[in-house]
Amino acid sequence: MTTRILFVCLGNICRSPTAEGVFRALAPEVETDSCGTGDWHVGEPPYGEMQRAALARGYDLSDLRARQLAPEDFTRFDLLVAMDASNIENIEARRPAGNTTPLRLFTDYAPEAGMDHVPDPYYTRDFDGALDLIEKAARGLKASL
Repeated sequence: MTTRILFVCLGNICRSPTAEGVFRALAPEVETDSCGTGDWHVGEPPYGEMQRAALARGYDLSDLRARQLAPEDFTRFDLLVAMDASNIENIEARRPAGNTTPLRLFTDYAPEAGMDHVPDPYYTRDFDGALDLIEKAARGLKASL
């Protein structure tokens, strides 16, 4: 059985598509996707500066397009992974009644980083710092499977 993981952030143009791209490179046998809790960027590719930073490390995000979290995601995926506490609150607010799909904070998989969230590089402009943390968390997530 294939494991299915959904990475979730706010707009699905920086953190979650990068997490998807990094994780699919580390674990191509795992089915991955990403989405946002908001709908501002639906259909758009990942943010240009994020794509450039990822590509510099060998992660091609160009085929990804933003989408919004949908009710069927709660049954389609085995694990939902959020980038920050606000994402968790937004995901839980949309969780269908009775659904028990596990939801974890991505940084839980990189406790050595000492971070309780993946900072949004769209606002911080620290694309490489976000990538460093995403790579650590992705390695930890893979090791947990």
